[in-house]
Amino acid sequence: MTDGPTQRPARGPLDAERLSEAFALHPDLSLELLAEATSTNEVATARAREGVAEGLVVVADHQLAGRGRLDRTWETPAGTAVTFSIVLRPTVPAPSWPWLPLLVGHNVAKALASLGYDARVKWPNDVLLDGDRKVAGILVERVETPQGPAAIVGVGINVATTADELPVPTATSLALASPGAPDRTQVLLDVVAALREGYDVWQAGAELGTARLATSYRSHCATLGRDVRVDLPGGGELLGRAVDVDEHGRLVVETAEGREKVGAGDVVHVRAVD
Repeated sequence: MTDGPTQRPARGPLDAERLSEAFALHPDLSLELLAEATSTNEVATARAREGVAEGLVVVADHQLAGRGRLDRTWETPAGTAVTFSIVLRPTVPAPSWPWLPLLVGHNVAKALASLGYDARVKWPNDVLLDGDRKVAGILVERVETPQGPAAIVGVGINVATTADELPVPTATSLALASPGAPDRTQVLLDVVAALREGYDVWQAGAELGTARLATSYRSHCATLGRDVRVDLPGGGELLGRAVDVDEHGRLVVETAEGREKVGAGDVVHVRAVD
């Protein structure tokens, strides 16, 4: 990781006018911009249950108590992060739903790569920079609504966070990776556009779309080929080498006892391949 800049990166409110103009050009997206929110996923869940159409993006200029996978909290100082949730209503067959969290992480990484960052994904959807440092976290939740099931996709990206503001030593920010980091408004617009495009292609492609997503995801997954420890949700751990992601989005781990398929768990990259 590069050393952080000696001065605090520029930070300020999101550009509401610029966001409104950009969203007006995309009829399949709508914007709800909040100065503060406890959790954008909570707001988006409420809107989905009220019947909002697919494509609503709930953005918090400052999220006070975001939630991550495995019930972790995610907090950042004001003016430093991009935090939003989007309401989706997938029509793909139920067996394809587990690919949605992987699709989100993959497309967030692609958006950051288009901005010049060497972004990759740790299975299932943590976005990494500078090797194994996490720059973005994602939480996808399925909720039941009167109009049918919806997916609430929450994304949090460290943009202007300084080294002393990071919650853990394994985190990073765009500003730390490159002192010339883009502003939060640009990051938000680029990431939302990439997510919507990737999601639409996946939906339109049916089974072939999922197969293409799987191929692209595997080629950009930082976990494959690595020795890993998987902390399982029910307790216990799995040690081995990550060798594949199967057709259902599960991580395939080669252990001393054979191959295991993991549908949920917290992956730790133990070391790089020799």
